[in-house]
Order: sequence, then C-alpha cells, then structure tokens
Amino acid sequence: MSVPQTSLAGRRRLTQAELDLMVTAHERFLTGKPGGKRASLRFLDLTKLDLAGRDLTDADLSASILDGARLIRTKLERANLFGCDLRKADLRQANLRRADLRGCCLRGANMSQADLTQADFREGQIAIPHPRKGLSVLQHEARNGDAEGANFTGATLDGSQFNGVSAFAADFTDCSLRGAKLTNCNMKDANLSGAILEGAEVGGANFQGANLSGAILGSVNTTVAHMSGANLENCLRAPTAQALARVAHFVDQVQSNRSWCESGGARGAPARFDGEDLRPLGDVLKGGRLTAMSAKGACMVGLDMSGCQLQGANLEGADLRGASLVRADLRGAKLTGANLTKADLRGAILGVLPLGPGRVNPASLNSATMRYAWVQAADLTAAVLDGADLRGADLTGARMDKASFRDAELSTTIGLEAA
Repeated sequence: MSVPQTSLAGRRRLTQAELDLMVTAHERFLTGKPGGKRASLRFLDLTKLDLAGRDLTDADLSASILDGARLIRTKLERANLFGCDLRKADLRQANLRRADLRGCCLRGANMSQADLTQADFREGQIAIPHPRKGLSVLQHEARNGDAEGANFTGATLDGSQFNGVSAFAADFTDCSLRGAKLTNCNMKDANLSGAILEGAEVGGANFQGANLSGAILGSVNTTVAHMSGANLENCLRAPTAQALARVAHFVDQVQSNRSWCESGGARGAPARFDGEDLRPLGDVLKGGRLTAMSAKGACMVGLDMSGCQLQGANLEGADLRGASLVRADLRGAKLTGANLTKADLRGAILGVLPLGPGRVNPASLNSATMRYAWVQAADLTAAVLDGADLRGADLTGARMDKASFRDAELSTTIGLEAA
C-alpha cells in the first residue's frame, strides 16, 4: 500500500487524478446526482494543480496550498478559502462571490475579471503546522489578507470586506469597488486608475503614491485616508449642488420624451441632456421611453437604464461607466467615443434601426471604450465598432452578423472565438 505523499508544509499532496475524482463527486453533489459528495479539500497541497472551469461552489478548501494553481473561470461561490496560500494562482474570470478569503495570501495572483462581490478578505486566525510534527501540532496566529502585487484588473469587488488587507503595488485598473470596506487597508503605490469606488469606506486606508487617475470617487471621503503623493487627476467626485438642483428639470424632460414617443411626435419633445451630470436621476430612466434622446458628453456613470428604449439616441462621448443597459433597445444609437467600461449590456439590442423602405441606421460604437463590459447575448448585428477598445469585454452568445471591428482592440476579448 502506498503511503500518501506529504508536503514540507505538513499538507498531504494530491495528484491531479485524485483531485479530479473529488471535484467530480462534488459537482455530482451540487446537481443532486448519485455518487455525489461535498468536497472537503482542507489542509491539502494543491500546488500548480488544474481546477480551471470546475464547479467548487460551497466547497471547503481552508488552509490549503494552491500556489500557482490554475483556477481560470472556476466557480468558487461561497467557497471556504480561509487561510489559503494562493500565491501566483491564476483566478482570471473566476466566480468568488461571497467567498471566505480571510487571511489568504494572494501575492502575485491573477484575479483579472474575477467576480469577488461581497468576498471577505479580512484578518483570519491561521493554523500553522509544526515543522516536524506536521498537522498533529498546530499553532495559531492572526494574519491579515495579503494581496501585494496581485492583479485585479477589471474585477468586481462590490461590497467586499477588504479591511486591513495589504495590497501594496496591486493592480486594480478598471475594477469595481462599489461599497467596499477598505478601512485601514494598504494601497500604497497601487494602480486604481479608472476604478469605481462609489460609496467605498476608506478610513485609515493608505493610498500614498497610488494612481487614482480617472477613478470614480462619488460619496468617498478621502480626507480620512492617507493620500499624500496619490494621483487624483480627472477623478469623478460626487454630483455638485447645481446638478442635484436640476433633477426636477431632468424629470420633466424624461416625461416630455415619453409623451413625444406615445403621441408619435404630436406632443412633447426628445430630451436634451448634452453635457449634463445625470447621476442624481438614479433609476428614474429605467424602462423609460427615450427614443431620439440626446445626451452627448453627459455623465451617466452607474445609471440604471435597463429596458430603456433608446432607439436613435445620441450618446456620443457620454460617460456610461458601470451603467446598466440590460435589454435596452439601442438600435441606431450613436455611441461614438462613449466610455462603457464595466457597463452591463447583456441582452441589449444594438442592431440596425429601420428608417423607411430600404433605409436603415446601424448602431455606432466607433472608438468607444468597452473594457470589461458585459455584452453577453446582445444583438450587435451590423454594429460599427471600428477602433473600439474591447479588452476584457465578454461577448459570449452575442449576435455579430456583419458587425465591423476594424482596428478594434480585441486582445483579451471573450466570446469572439465562437463567433
């Protein structure tokens, strides 16, 4: 009988074949199939093993070593990763919603485009095996989360518990940290350019030397954080008092646009929001009838416009970062130069707008910025995306018949292979 291999850290070393059997049983457990068993992968050495694309929802991997493990698109929702060693692990596009990552070491890990919504990275009591006696004798010590040098580009960390984490020189470019708890965390020299920090708590956080250029800092009190040497160029702050005072006027225009649509142009008029800050509207536009609306250069960051009728709308140069356009009708819309980074366009219609016999108007997204946007199952029929930046965008299941991508940036775009 073979003796189980034990790693230097006191963890049993699993082979890829052994791990595959345990994960398959867990996946059968999740789907209610015979032979299923919840995976218990605690205190194991899984260094450099492959779990890409597997479903480990609710699995227990606490205190295991996953140094350099391949976890691309792995489902780890609500998984227990307490005290794990995930150094240099590849977690691109992984689902870690509400995962327990307390006390984890994520140094050099790649979590680009991962979903870490409401994940917990706080301090954890870590069990350290005795160097000679292994797991039979454990010492416990408190350890803060360590994400130094980690890659979070395009990731979603909304509502995450990042308190006290050290993320020195980590890359958070274009990620979303809405409502995240960042108190006392170390973001020194981190790159947060273009990051969405709306409503984040930053008391005692260290942003010295950090790059926050173009970041969205609405409702963020940076006076309680350490900001010396931070680059705050072109940051978007909270709406001004003037913008807040114009809400009633904006609502009147929305109602006028609806009347114009319902009366076939006999009453009302298309709304004109060019250059306005529309963030105070919140979800007022949701499901609205705004055909032919003009909002050139408008600030529409984070707005909920799901189900909105925006046929022929002019949104050239608009800032739509983090906006929801789920199932919106954008046929023939002008989005040239618009910023749609991390916008939600799932199921949106961006096809051609019929104008009369033999005349159609395609949606225009020339030179649009669509980094890390969700475009799954959208209709992009004949859409023009020439020169658009689609790095990290997910176009899985999108219709792209006759769409034009000339000179577009597609280096890390998802879903184009199937098309």
